[in-house]
Amino acid sequence: MTAEHILQPVARSTTRTDLVADSIRAAILSGRIRQGETLVERRLAEQLGVSKTPVREALIGLAATGLVVISPNRGVTVRVVGPDDLRKAYEVRLLLEPWAIGRAARTGGPEAARHARAALEEAKALLEGSDMTALSLANRRFHRELYARCGNDLVVTQLDNLQDLAALGTVTVLWRHWPTWREEYQEHEAVLSAVESGDGALAERLTRRHIRRSVVHLSKPL
Repeated sequence: MTAEHILQPVARSTTRTDLVADSIRAAILSGRIRQGETLVERRLAEQLGVSKTPVREALIGLAATGLVVISPNRGVTVRVVGPDDLRKAYEVRLLLEPWAIGRAARTGGPEAARHARAALEEAKALLEGSDMTALSLANRRFHRELYARCGNDLVVTQLDNLQDLAALGTVTVLWRHWPTWREEYQEHEAVLSAVESGDGALAERLTRRHIRRSVVHLSKPL
């Protein structure tokens, strides 16, 4: 038997750790767990009905995305996101995401746009409501449906790691001072139209302008 046939690929399954991480993430992004709050493994395990092991693994994963901070003295705390933190996240997005969405438009525009359309419609339905967290998450899904089809796993991983921080900071920092969600929706429509038509150069340019506007806001003194 040749080396390539020794092991067979396995499909990724949703583990208990994944489910625990999803639950904790949702509680943080919705504000049920507040920024700066200490997270106690034993208490979380009791509330979720699991052992401490998947909780510990979930918290390590959430620390990798910047949503929680693990320190020797304070244990695990929810990250307090300030303008500088969010600006840095958006600066990284500005470097990577316009290229990724432009590439996705060139290589599979209609297919990428089809998946993004559902997230954009969800965001549209939330524009006039009060659930800013849900709107922010819908916007994040819209962006991911586009950049995830760029064909470069390294870029996708880097952008994925900014998703939690961006979702949390958008509501608590960016939109609190600059309520731009309606303008963002219109910009998303324009980006999606460019992707649908397969115009990678336009999609890249519009995405860069879209993200840069937030970077400019976050660079201003509050």
